[in-house]
Amino acid sequence: MNTIDHQSLLLQMRALASRAHGIQDAPTALPTATANGSAERVDFSKVLKNALENVNETQQKAGNLTQKFDSGDPKVDMAEVMIAIQKANVSFQAVTQVRNKLVSAYQDVMNMPI
Repeated sequence: MNTIDHQSLLLQMRALASRAHGIQDAPTALPTATANGSAERVDFSKVLKNALENVNETQQKAGNLTQKFDSGDPKVDMAEVMIAIQKANVSFQAVTQVRNKLVSAYQDVMNMPI
């Protein structure tokens, strides 16, 4: 039976977080403060596009693993398939919540009196 390596999982989460924050120096970017006090620029549209691409990639990987497991591929473990499906589910739910917050913020701005 496979067990989850917590250190490996933590390293993967840190790598994904660093990838999500890796976009900078875009012309229409927003300034953000860094640990040393200097300002970096992050382009919101690129961050959002990157997040959507990551969700799509996660869902495709889960689908491919599911197909391989269903076809009887001995290299694919059921636990691996279940983890991939859960990762895809969580990432999709997170993007859905971000979308809901953006729509809510847009509606609030549109309902403001001029």
